[in-house]
Amino acid sequence: MLQRKSLERAVRTALARARAVVLAGPRQSGKTTLARAFLRPDSPRYFDLENPLDADRLADPMSTLAPLQGLVVIDEVQRRPDLFPALRVLIDRSDTRGQFLLLGSASPALLRQAGESLLGRAETIEVAGFDLAEAAGDDSASEVAPRLWLRGGFPRSYLASTDEDSLAWRRQAIASHVELDLPQFGINIAAPAMLRFWRMLAHVHGQIWSAADPARSLGVSEPTVRRYLDTLTQTLMVRQLQPWHANLGKRQVKSPKVFLRDSGLLHALMGVTTLEQLLTHPRCGASWEGFALEQVLRLAQPDEAYFWATYQGAELDLLLLKGEQRVGVEFKRADSPQVTRSMSIAGEDLRLDELYVVYPGDKRFRLAPGIEAVPLWAALGGAKE
Repeated sequence: MLQRKSLERAVRTALARARAVVLAGPRQSGKTTLARAFLRPDSPRYFDLENPLDADRLADPMSTLAPLQGLVVIDEVQRRPDLFPALRVLIDRSDTRGQFLLLGSASPALLRQAGESLLGRAETIEVAGFDLAEAAGDDSASEVAPRLWLRGGFPRSYLASTDEDSLAWRRQAIASHVELDLPQFGINIAAPAMLRFWRMLAHVHGQIWSAADPARSLGVSEPTVRRYLDTLTQTLMVRQLQPWHANLGKRQVKSPKVFLRDSGLLHALMGVTTLEQLLTHPRCGASWEGFALEQVLRLAQPDEAYFWATYQGAELDLLLLKGEQRVGVEFKRADSPQVTRSMSIAGEDLRLDELYVVYPGDKRFRLAPGIEAVPLWAALGGAKE
């Protein structure tokens, strides 16, 4: 298993300043493995709520948890929403000797309960699949990037022995999510309808969202397909990248862009099985943009992120806000990216401090004042100057 040192540091930092930390992420994204770096699973302070014996131990949560000292781990916490009021009381009590690490598959139930009962008491850390830095380790990021792009970041998919094994795992993960996970989260959407909708999303990946076509194809209302989209967003399968609005006197796009967050799941839904197929697929560019966007967001960790577009044709793939800085990012799957008029308009209209053109090359160079071409893995120190 690959080491996830940055995530471990984030958890240690959060535990140093909060009585409770929530690790939220899709199933099989590595939350349990991460937690076991802090507490052995055979510890009496480790509770896996998928294990009936552990669930029984928490039949009376106050009497079980109150005497415990040190770190307490509760895995799959969304299975027991009734735990959150007890945890709130324990966290607030000055004589509580325990500290809590709560793991949950991202779900509306988990996020709602954590937000209502642990507001201001728990710090939340999102755990997704491997990113480029984690996959590369001591190797060159440019060498592992094609495999990570094709297979996605879920550990069992990325580390599978063959592409065929990886694809089989991803197909099963998709089926399990719609058939088992969503009903467990209290989401009553027929599995065939959700799976069909998910496949539709794969073919509009990276595009501005419109509910009209999916609603017509599925024979449901636009509010219904919006609910489907929000469901996959809340379970961290889909990203809705919101539009940025500036007071420019121009008509600006107001609908979000939609991206499947894991490129491996995207390719499974698209029917892409090999890197050779991916490189010749009509949606190859959109796939690479989504993959690169997720990597940049993971590495940059901005305060806020948007895209920007006007009906006159000017657009910016990604606008990152961090403190008072405004940084623009364009994604170009080209060997020699060039400055476009749209980039110049975005830089001027949005008053960007810098604009980076992220591309799959190996050299970093200036394209124009304030505009720089940057390899995707440059942030890892692997680019040639």
